[in-house]
Amino acid sequence: MKRKNRNKITEIILAALVVFSVLPVKAQWVVSDPGNLAQGIVNTAKQIVETSTTARNTLASFNEAVKIYEQGKAYYDALKSVHNLVRDARKVQKTVLLVGEISEIYVTGFQKIMSDSNFSEAEVTAIGGGYAILLSESADMLAEIREIISVNGLSMNDAERMAIIDRVHTEVKNHRDLVAYYTKKNISVSFIRAKKSGDTQRVLALYGNNDERYW
Repeated sequence: MKRKNRNKITEIILAALVVFSVLPVKAQWVVSDPGNLAQGIVNTAKQIVETSTTARNTLASFNEAVKIYEQGKAYYDALKSVHNLVRDARKVQKTVLLVGEISEIYVTGFQKIMSDSNFSEAEVTAIGGGYAILLSESADMLAEIREIISVNGLSMNDAERMAIIDRVHTEVKNHRDLVAYYTKKNISVSFIRAKKSGDTQRVLALYGNNDERYW
């Protein structure tokens, strides 16, 4: 059922954006096809998850995930530039972009973790699996937006529709924060190990000398 829901995400987001674009509004889309941009971001997230869980080894899967992310980043950057939206569509846009941010956190954080000698191969594999689960869950959350494009959803008033969008946005935002926290906690383990072995300078150089968020 989870895979079935993930396969419907693109259709859901596109339909939601279409609904908002045909409602009586003062603002208009300023990007040629924002629905396609949303589709690209969601597809990228799904592809990263699938690649991270099917490749034969962690390095191979991550390298392929980076390629997918870099290809999909064009959609992410373009959708971020869309400003001329009504409130409903703006919140949907922000929700989709949060999934893009989760992908970005995964790529940037896990890349450093993979090159950190304070983690064993088994630990790196486990951490990568954790990222795949979190990214998959964040993409699944978008499926809840289907409520606003169902027969009942289209009959909702503005307040009801925005309540659903706001809730999903909050849930995905919290999940983005969870992925960031997961990254920080993993890196904090490396820092603790580095302190014991007198190797803190290498870890600081890897994750950032001026960034104390991880510890």
